[in-house]
This record gives sequence, C-alpha cells and structure tokens, in this order.
Amino acid sequence: MPSVSTIAQAEEVRKTSPEQAIPLYQSILAAVGTGMSIARNDQETALLKLAQCYRDLHRPNELAALIHDSRTLITSIPKAKTAKIIRTLIDYFSEIPNTLPLQIEVCKETIQWTVQEKRIFLKQALETRLIALYLDNKMYSDSLALVGTLLKELKKLDDKMVLVEVQLLESRVCHALRNLPKAKAALTSARTSANAIYCPPLLQAALDMQSGILHAEEKDYKTGFSYFYETLEGYSSLDDPRAISALKYMLLCKVMLNLSDDIQSILNSKVALKYRGVEVEAMKAIASAHNNRSLQEFEQALAAYRDELGNDPIIRNHLASLYDKLLEQNLVRVIEPFSRVEISHIAEIIKLPAQQVEVKLSQMILDKTFHGVLDQGAGCLVVFEETPVDKTYESALDTMKNMANVVESLYEKASKLS
Repeated sequence: MPSVSTIAQAEEVRKTSPEQAIPLYQSILAAVGTGMSIARNDQETALLKLAQCYRDLHRPNELAALIHDSRTLITSIPKAKTAKIIRTLIDYFSEIPNTLPLQIEVCKETIQWTVQEKRIFLKQALETRLIALYLDNKMYSDSLALVGTLLKELKKLDDKMVLVEVQLLESRVCHALRNLPKAKAALTSARTSANAIYCPPLLQAALDMQSGILHAEEKDYKTGFSYFYETLEGYSSLDDPRAISALKYMLLCKVMLNLSDDIQSILNSKVALKYRGVEVEAMKAIASAHNNRSLQEFEQALAAYRDELGNDPIIRNHLASLYDKLLEQNLVRVIEPFSRVEISHIAEIIKLPAQQVEVKLSQMILDKTFHGVLDQGAGCLVVFEETPVDKTYESALDTMKNMANVVESLYEKASKLS
C-alpha cells in the first residue's frame, strides 16, 4: 500500500511545515492505486488534510479551487459520506478571516452541482448553510427568500431536523430586521417541530439562546435569564465557544433587573468558572458602573472594552437603553433641587457635553418625565412644580353617566307597570 506510507509521510511533514506537505497531498489525490477501495479512502483523507493545510495557511482561493476540483472524487464516494465531506470543507472557510463573500459563492456553486447530480438532501443541507451565511453577511432579503423556498420543500419531505434549523434561522433573520412578532412566530414553529423529534443538544441550546434573546427584547429579563442559563449548560457540556455569549447575556439580564449583586455568585458557580476572562470582566465593569449610578464609569467601561461590548449587537442594543435610563436618573437627581438652572451647570455636574444634555432634557420634557421648558436664549432649564390634576370634570361626567343609568332603569320599571 504505497499511498498509506505517503499519507504518513505527509502527516509528519505537515506537523513541521504545512507548506511542504501540500505537494504530497496533491500527489495522493492525483494518483489512483491498484486497490481502488484503499486508494479511495486514502484520497478522502488526503482531501481533508489538504483542505486543513489551506485553512491553516489562510489560502481561501486554493480551498475554493480544491472543493471545485474534488467533485470527480466525491462522485465516487457514498452519498452519506459525500454530504459530510462537503459540509466540512465549506466549514473550513469560517476559520479564515474576511472570506464570507467567497464562502457564499462556493456554497452557491456547490448547490448548483447538487441539483445537477440530483442530491436533494445535500442540496437542502447546503441551502441551510447558505441562509446562515446570508445572515452573517447581513443579506436579509436573500435569506428570507431562500427560507420561504426551502420551508416548502422540507414540509413536503417532512424532514423535521433540517426544518427546525431553517425555522430557527428564519427567527434570527426576522429579529435582525427588528420584526419581533414574526421572529417569535418562527421560533414557536421551530420549538413545535423540535418536540416531534430527538433534538441534539447543540440545536436545543441554539433554540434556548434565541428564546432568551427574544424575551430580553420584550424586557422580560427574568425569563430571558432562565433560557440563557439553559443555553450555558448546553454549550458548556459540549465545550462550545458560544457558551461565553450565553454567560454574558446572563450577566446582562441581572444588570437590567438591577440585581448586580447577584453577578459575583453567578461567576463563582462551577459552570461559569472556566469562562472567566476579558469578556466577563467587561460585563463586571458595566455592572459596577450601573450599581454606582455613574455615567463616567459607564463610559469608561464602554471605551476600555470596546470590542467585547460593541461587536455584539445584542449587548450593544441593551447597553444603549441602559445608558439612556442611567442618564435620565442622573439628570432627574441633579435638577430636583432647582426651579431654574443653567444647562452648562448641569453638564458640568454630570461631566457630559452641554449639547448632549440639552437634547436629552428636551426629550425628557416631551416624554413628560418632568414638567419644564428650555429657555435657549438664556441657556437655562426652567422647572415647573407638578400641578395637581383637577378631577372635577371627570367626576361630573361619571355622575351624569350614573344618573342616566338610574333614569333608564326607572323608565324600564315604569314601562312594565303601564
């Protein structure tokens, strides 16, 4: 078996120099041994190892060419194995930075090839992967169009496993588009489909994560926290890197519930201990700022942990609303003793630009957080005493309504007597 020793040699070379191992793997793919089954198995191994070399060396174009050129070999492999190999090859792109457009292109080309080869199940698996890629690339209209087509096919075939994945992706796309009612409806459909089959732990954790996100969007942070806890346990049991996101969302829910004191007990739990790092420190800094009601600390935390807090859209959206809430509380506390106060003085106290303070005060006046007007000529805020509401008019209307009911009742009784 000459190719076996060649694979072993290539593997040894790859440990020290992936660059030099590439020609060895290419020669194995080009050769066809006398024992066809052995040669085919060796070529499958060489194909995956060569793809790994391209991945490690960050060569996306060579990896794309390899996927295209390996179709002849893949055609001779059993269909179940083919699907796994192709999905693995495409997944290697995700570990190479800035390759999302190329990954989408390769996925589209491979889908066309599966249509020609009439490999329906592989086509559906790749289309599911393509929806996820569209979502990552913010191509939401393309995602929804493909979701609609794929759902019709899957419902005809009654393939519940892929159906759950597609419905979950639909929920994520709708959430990204801020269409929360449709996102909830798609998630409910996914959970209903998942109840009819055995749901793998990873998929179950993804469903719990999406449920927690949608509950958090509706300000139901208590329910959201319980879903994120289930997600953390699911991902943690499988050592999935997404567990850290679930932990961050758990801490976020506690901050939004004004229960920052609970954060330390969560971080000391057995599940959370192994995820201590910069991501967790960022959330601790936010919790500390919120606990101290300090805008300055809050802004310092956002600046110090820009990547950890700013790159996650879920964290970013909730922290924006938390910042507004914190700013309102600070402004109300500052203006409470005054009936007339300069805007520049307020800005100096809370250490923010006067323009930003003025915009926020005008918004609070419109929202009726307090009663007052902005005197822009003098650069002052005039605060009014909250006048008690005169309920005489409402009381008079209620009295007249009751009198009308009495008269109507007396009229009905008089009619019966006559």
